[in-house]
Amino acid sequence: MSALPGLRLRLRLRLRGAPARPPPALLLLCVLISVPATEADELTPVSPFTSLPDREGTTAKYSNFSLESHNISLIEHSSLPVEKNITLEKPSNIILTCQFTSSGNLNSLEVMWKKDDELIKENNYLVNITGYILYTQYTFTTINSTQLGSYSCSLQEKGKEQRGTFNFKVPQLPVKEKALITYVGDSTVLKCVCHGCSPLNWTWYRSNGSVEVPIDVQRIDKYMISGAHANETKLRLMQLAEEDQGTYWCHANFQLGESQAPVQVVVLTYLTPLKPFLAIAAEVLLLVTVILSCEAYTQKKQKCSDHGKEFEQSEQLKTDDSNGIESNAPRLRKNVICDQ
Repeated sequence: MSALPGLRLRLRLRLRGAPARPPPALLLLCVLISVPATEADELTPVSPFTSLPDREGTTAKYSNFSLESHNISLIEHSSLPVEKNITLEKPSNIILTCQFTSSGNLNSLEVMWKKDDELIKENNYLVNITGYILYTQYTFTTINSTQLGSYSCSLQEKGKEQRGTFNFKVPQLPVKEKALITYVGDSTVLKCVCHGCSPLNWTWYRSNGSVEVPIDVQRIDKYMISGAHANETKLRLMQLAEEDQGTYWCHANFQLGESQAPVQVVVLTYLTPLKPFLAIAAEVLLLVTVILSCEAYTQKKQKCSDHGKEFEQSEQLKTDDSNGIESNAPRLRKNVICDQ
């Protein structure tokens, strides 16, 4: 600061001695020097929270955990809840912030935080009002799966509620909707992938009724588990039989819990694809048989009817020349032949 008067004196002498314009850099320096300190302070953004609550020194105790911060903005005159889904693989320090902008009296709002719709009783959150914006912030630490779930900020006034919800869960595995179809005696590979995550390990199970039974990895002639990367696992099934058909489950294990996905396996015999054609062929054969039988019966009945007419005509002629006993005998034999 002691060099500032000398700089101004040199600048004044230079301006008097030479009509040339000063360099732009020198003018910018003079403008910066003339800015009041109060205006410079106003350019610096101020956080709505000067300090964060620390529940029994939790943040200091788990300072080696990663820090995650998530925000939700609530809209005035809207009763629709706002939700945000968050995935966690490992223990972390969490900071949740809800921001509500309103033209009304923000001091009349009742602010609460809930976990899974249960009120958080400990006063471990902050509330700050800056102009027309209300901020509320809640901090906690996830150590195991019990800290996962839904955390909600609730702002209530005269029966009306504004709510923002943060849903915490471990990464989810994609579910395959189509079954894997294979044949008896073949081999197949079941695969599970966790996109954007790295499980600690993987395990495979098979459904046996309502119970999941671990895959017996000791049966190397039947099962083989592998995986080229940490985020994937493969189960190879060999020498498939019809009893190998069913549902298999892959489990991804994380520090905060596990996620699972089913894989449906269908084992067919080589005759299975032919069954529809065999059924159609059997129906066609039955239909042809019925048609031929009806046609044969109709022809036989027509033939017997024609023979009967010829016989009656013959007998009528014989009746004129002979007695009734002799004429009735051949008629009886003819009727027997047609009945057969």
